[in-house]
Amino acid sequence: MEQWWSIRKSRILPALVLAVPVWAAPLEVPADTRIEIRLKTKVSTVNARADDPVEAVVIAPVMVGAQYAIPAGAAVHGVVGKAVHPEAADQRAALLLTFTGIEIGGTPLKIAARVVTVDNAREKIDETGQVNGILPSETITGKLDSGIGKLADKYAGLAGILSAAKSAVLKSAESDIVYDAGVEMELRLTAPLSLAKTGGAGPADSLVPVEDLAALQNLIAGQPFQTMAQQPAKPSDVTNILLVGTRQQVEETFAAAGWTTAAALTREAKFETLRALAEDRGYNEAPVSVLLLDGRPPDLVFEKLNNTFAHRHHLRVWQRPETFAATPLWAVAATHDIGINFSEQNRTFIHRIDSEIDRERGKVVNDLIFTGRVASLTLVERPQVPQKGQNATGDNFTTDGKIAVLVLK
Repeated sequence: MEQWWSIRKSRILPALVLAVPVWAAPLEVPADTRIEIRLKTKVSTVNARADDPVEAVVIAPVMVGAQYAIPAGAAVHGVVGKAVHPEAADQRAALLLTFTGIEIGGTPLKIAARVVTVDNAREKIDETGQVNGILPSETITGKLDSGIGKLADKYAGLAGILSAAKSAVLKSAESDIVYDAGVEMELRLTAPLSLAKTGGAGPADSLVPVEDLAALQNLIAGQPFQTMAQQPAKPSDVTNILLVGTRQQVEETFAAAGWTTAAALTREAKFETLRALAEDRGYNEAPVSVLLLDGRPPDLVFEKLNNTFAHRHHLRVWQRPETFAATPLWAVAATHDIGINFSEQNRTFIHRIDSEIDRERGKVVNDLIFTGRVASLTLVERPQVPQKGQNATGDNFTTDGKIAVLVLK
């Protein structure tokens, strides 16, 4: 019986699992199953109306036990259930999306599901699946306005000068909910979904085994696995992905997966980062701090954001001096920023990362496979990698120490 490698991303630990195809048989996807989707339709409380159609696509295969139930690439259909545009500064925007249909292998099926997370979003989601927007007063720029307003009671002239200066630098925060096509969400089934047969994995079905796996394992054993911060010099992120491909293949694959290239860490980029933070908005080209691998800064940096700088997927990529099958190798350290704090020690704002860094490995692997540009995938043990540690800013991380290897095409 044929076997192949695939990726599974769970809320606990993403892992590569060896899945065995099962002959067509009925399968029930239980309630509470999570489904990762990507919007194909822009949705905004500025102009959305109830019953406007919403289209999305599944971006990671859903498994029931060792069987593929819902493939990546399955179309998901829904409508806007509710859209509230805020008419006043103290009113929150609200957005409710109702997903009721999915197509698996060309067969339309009804589903009952609600949104439980919106990836890298600034908004909160309640128990009904409704997305609730921010208030401008909750942002840094809004709090500055409030402070200047209080000052105006005693010093109107000074407050006017400060207000003009502030307005020249910072804009008021946008309170509407705006999700462009490409924004990713997680649905949870609220009722079981009955399938006549397993659905396959989607693009992962075409993956083939990595050739000369023993040589690859030997090569990885000699690779550095931990980066170093530049200032001050401290151990930091662990590499968790290895790409085999040309620079063009790497760049084109991440672009196809919806990742953007980070800007260099210039004064202008730092200033734009500060504005994005104060206005609580996204900045798709936001710079990242410099980490070194073997004493070298990264050759490439990619990130994926939504509508806030506080949350982002990001990774650094270093070309290695070695090759595999006469093809360049690229070491990747990927982490997920899930919040931001001000560091008294470093006198700057720093991101907090998801400590379960294997989740981010799974996210990146799923994204790249979904592009159809990955030929092979495997997960290689690295006994020398510690399973617990800290990055340069003091965040704890845990990992199984393995590295995912993707051969690009």
